[in-house]
Amino acid sequence: MSRLIVLTFAALAGLSVVSFTWLCEHALSAFGIGLAHAWWLPFLWTPACLATLVWVTRRYAAGATGSGIPQVMAALDPSVGDRERGMFVSLRLSIAKAVLTAGGLLGGLAMGREGPSVQIAAGVMHHARRYMPQGAPVSTHGLLVAGGAAGIAAAFNAPLAGIMFAIEELSRRFEQRNSGLIIAGIVLAGLMAVSAFGNSTYFGVIRVPALAPGFLFPALLVTLASGALGGLFSRLLHASLTDTSSRTGRWRQARPVAFAGACGLGIAVIGWASGGSTFGSGYEYTKQLLDGHTDLPLLYVTLRFVATWLAVWSGVPGGVFAPSLAIGAGLGVDVAVFAGFEGSSSALIALGMAGFLAAVTQAPLTAFVIVMEMVDGHAMVLTLMAAALGASLVSRWISRPLYTSLMHAQLARLTGSPANDAEPPKSLDSTSPPARH
Repeated sequence: MSRLIVLTFAALAGLSVVSFTWLCEHALSAFGIGLAHAWWLPFLWTPACLATLVWVTRRYAAGATGSGIPQVMAALDPSVGDRERGMFVSLRLSIAKAVLTAGGLLGGLAMGREGPSVQIAAGVMHHARRYMPQGAPVSTHGLLVAGGAAGIAAAFNAPLAGIMFAIEELSRRFEQRNSGLIIAGIVLAGLMAVSAFGNSTYFGVIRVPALAPGFLFPALLVTLASGALGGLFSRLLHASLTDTSSRTGRWRQARPVAFAGACGLGIAVIGWASGGSTFGSGYEYTKQLLDGHTDLPLLYVTLRFVATWLAVWSGVPGGVFAPSLAIGAGLGVDVAVFAGFEGSSSALIALGMAGFLAAVTQAPLTAFVIVMEMVDGHAMVLTLMAAALGASLVSRWISRPLYTSLMHAQLARLTGSPANDAEPPKSLDSTSPPARH
């Protein structure tokens, strides 16, 4: 009976991510239609959208802010009890996360849906505990790990990446008795995405030409650059989200809605300056780059870097996986042009994607597997792995692990300490107690 319940909810988790993907794609498409009809629209719409989203999030769904991965990690912390866990994952939070993240993409934010998919799927899987028979061998920990990993598997159409994410980021170990069941649940969630979107890779298939010995220099340059830039990005995000002492940090804490509106105006200005290339998650630009269309707007990497930072800093729900891949792809193109390796640009783009994502998350194995599955880059397995490991090492000299740091900020909500980044939820989950003071 327990196995049937777990597999049923794994399928439901996968379907929830599929529905969330559909919602996000339509939201981003609607923004694109509006932008095509009125270039000035983001200057009014984006600030208003961000301000509204932050107000709604803080008022009704504080646990839905940000990426969602730190919340799932906090829910897995041994210090969190069953009643407190509802502050981080629940079915209602999953619904709120889906709607609010799609709202951010409707505003043209440079954010992704993959991180939120982790919290959404984990919330669905966590709900399964209500139907488990007494004494069931599958623990709450196992359900959350399976749900979070299922979110990655379904979001990227990459089951192996989901399994690696579960091991490397969510849990350092599987429960021995139920490891097979958890993996089956992750794969089943991935199959839901395959049934909806087809058995195709996220970004298509890259064609890697025979690499000359001279490729070593640009590959090393991409690895070092993505590691340094990704580490800086991670450090900047951590400092911005936890800062309460600077003038800007105090303004963000005291006037979060006005601060979000200001961030929205900055994002609109950057989007206008980039010709619209920094709006949205960056999926289309990344796919075009991998397809060989390497013409980038001036300062694309810098502008997307800043646009994503402002979106995250504003406090709206949304992830950084897809924007990180877009920044890494742009970095790969820049190095290819600089080193005169335009003919091998697809390989350098893939390395930049794996390197920057690994540097931001400091989860190199997950990053390399995600990119490998997304671009069908099996011919570059060792190269991608080396780039991810090297970039992660460089990043560790610059920044501490981002999601672990933000997890501690989430746990601080339980005690109401200054590290708190958002107010406790007021009407989100009837099983969640108010924050302790």
